[in-house]
Amino acid sequence: METFYPTLSGEFARLLASLAGRRIAIVGHARPDGDCIGSQVALARVLAALGFDVVCVNADPVPRRLQFLSAGMTFLRTDDVLALPDDRVAIFVDCADHARGGERLQLRYPSPVAVVDHHISNVGYGVTNLIDRASAATCEILAGVFFDNDLPVDAQTAQALYVGILTDTGQFRFNSTSRRCFVLAGELVSRGAQASEAGYQLYERETPGKIRLLQHFLASLRLECGGRVCVGKLSAGIFEQTGTSAEDTEGLVDYARSIDGVDIGALIEEKPDGSVKASLRAKEPAFRVDLVAAKFNGGGHACAAGLNLKSGAGDFPERLVAALAAQIITVDATRKS
Repeated sequence: METFYPTLSGEFARLLASLAGRRIAIVGHARPDGDCIGSQVALARVLAALGFDVVCVNADPVPRRLQFLSAGMTFLRTDDVLALPDDRVAIFVDCADHARGGERLQLRYPSPVAVVDHHISNVGYGVTNLIDRASAATCEILAGVFFDNDLPVDAQTAQALYVGILTDTGQFRFNSTSRRCFVLAGELVSRGAQASEAGYQLYERETPGKIRLLQHFLASLRLECGGRVCVGKLSAGIFEQTGTSAEDTEGLVDYARSIDGVDIGALIEEKPDGSVKASLRAKEPAFRVDLVAAKFNGGGHACAAGLNLKSGAGDFPERLVAALAAQIITVDATRKS
């Protein structure tokens, strides 16, 4: 088998040696997605197979459609962890910055023993930083270093890794999809990952409420910047109105991006406390929506980024459109030069 991550795999082997005798908490980001839960499950299972005492920790629960990955696993919430006199060291996975796990977990684990991530905005906040910004998914990195180090990958671990790669490549459609993604996915299938089961659990179990939420989002779409930006909104209280939750927003912003002629799609989620959350998706890496998100203390990938704004949210839609328009002008000017 080819070597997937020569440098990172060596660092991972040294990390394992340094963790001998330690108890470990694997921390994922708030509102976890497929790559987050897949990374946590896979890393926890591999570490447990090596004899480590390990738990997964999240500020939010495992989404309904991803619970098939976490069967038999220990997932703790923030309050559970804070209530325990725990001496665990933390490994943060798929967290673009230290605060993505939640401010309370950031305080509980001020110096993570390791960070495993693929976000372009990650500057490295762990003692050991296993970061590859060219990778499509954190699960891609983990799969590669597991195989490079000949570590045990059983069927459930393979399924978790496959789901992370599948979701963060947009079902192998996004610009970040590489040959390595397909090679690793093939190897994971050979280890027991079931592509059909992943497809069913992720994409064929929508609730009626999710469809109502989608209808609301589609009705809110408006074109900006001469049709090159499409913005949709979820109003405060819409989750109660449709019988949904925040996890049901997964994938909605892709509808805004999918319109012909649109370069950047955006979803603005208004919250009852007046704060907002926004997700940005671009069709091309050149548009660097992570840089736009950074203007509002967010971050992410060149084609996928997000932000949370606690104050000053009143005129946020207008400021976001202005920032996106400026980014498009910059990209256009660069292409002409």
